[in-house]
Amino acid sequence: MKRLEDLLEIHQLHRDGYSKRGIAQRLGMHRNTVTRYLEDGKETLSKDKLTRKSKLDGFKEMIRHYLDEDIYVSAVWIYDHLVPAGFTGSYEIVKEWVRGEKAELSKIAYERFETRPGQQAQVDFGEFKVEHADGRIETVYLFSMILGYSRYLYGELIHRCDLPTFLDCHIRAFAFFGGVPKEILYDRMKNVYIGRLAGRQAFNPSLLGFALHYGFTPLVAPAYAAWVKGKIERPYSFIREGFWRGYSYTDMDRGNRELSSWLEKKSHRKHGTVQEVVLLRFTREQPTLSPLPENAFDTSWRLYRTVQKDCTIRYLQNQYVVEHGLVGQKITVRVKDTVLRVFDGNRLVVTYSIPEGQGHLVQDPRFYEALRKDAEMTQRKYTQVKRWKGRAKATISPLKPLYDMDVEYRPLDQYEAACGGLS
Repeated sequence: MKRLEDLLEIHQLHRDGYSKRGIAQRLGMHRNTVTRYLEDGKETLSKDKLTRKSKLDGFKEMIRHYLDEDIYVSAVWIYDHLVPAGFTGSYEIVKEWVRGEKAELSKIAYERFETRPGQQAQVDFGEFKVEHADGRIETVYLFSMILGYSRYLYGELIHRCDLPTFLDCHIRAFAFFGGVPKEILYDRMKNVYIGRLAGRQAFNPSLLGFALHYGFTPLVAPAYAAWVKGKIERPYSFIREGFWRGYSYTDMDRGNRELSSWLEKKSHRKHGTVQEVVLLRFTREQPTLSPLPENAFDTSWRLYRTVQKDCTIRYLQNQYVVEHGLVGQKITVRVKDTVLRVFDGNRLVVTYSIPEGQGHLVQDPRFYEALRKDAEMTQRKYTQVKRWKGRAKATISPLKPLYDMDVEYRPLDQYEAACGGLS
């Protein structure tokens, strides 16, 4: 029995004037088969197709179970498991039926999602490998943010994808757009998403503070749902295929200048989805963005240290001197690139450059100078030590034995009488 498509083609070729012999030669079948199906008619053909039993009928539920467990399981694997269960048909029957089932299960419908102007941006990270002339392999990361309504795109190449760099990229993107969207959608990257706590999504605390400062709401896409972030997934491929493929990378500064120029040129194109020039849509969206705050967010690492008695704190095997009045207190240390800043609450105490190597004592001379001039501190250090060291120790009572034993104390004259007097 041929497939229904082949049977329909027999009738189509016959209507087009082909002879039975010509149809048989064209379709690779016997002329008698062509004659029989032309004479039986469509109704008989469809009935034969639907009522004919297959050796696979008793095993279809088993196959559906395998596909429910893993849609990517191969027809060969399924056939190998059906034979021990009693299947006597051919592999070709299994392969044909599995192909149709996979096609049906792969049909997924999505609702078209369009955002209002200024409503949402989407963020993604990518990476590229660069092979230099000396054979050295360098990894270059791509940060990209796109406005959902206009598809206006910001992209930047970076060396690292740590949290401070990640937040700095946001700040530069906001400056590029001239404002902040109401919400930003991320995937489940570690710089953003921690997990679920008490049934709610938990975000990185630094990101939450950053979002509060700039006035947007962070959102995270569901797991294994790339279509939710389609607006940024497609532009990442757009940059990779349009800009990066064939590009001769030399250094980060030049790469970012040329990427920026390429993106600016592409903003004048008509977008294939919205059928409008990207830059024109952005001119309507930009006024709906929230204004930038007066001060930029501090994106440096935040650490906590307790000041030791020698007025120092430790960071990466180096010691840094601070005010002597902070001894014993817990202070905040902010680190970014090669700069270390010490805060007492919101007050900036000192800023140091982080030296190369380890074992350094980094100090501002005014701190130890102020310690030497602090008369109260000097008196407290030396007079207390002298007072504590000169304090009288508790004496041992003459009526109390040094050891725990039964001793009776008597007057001295009784011992003289017992010994016949002292000589």
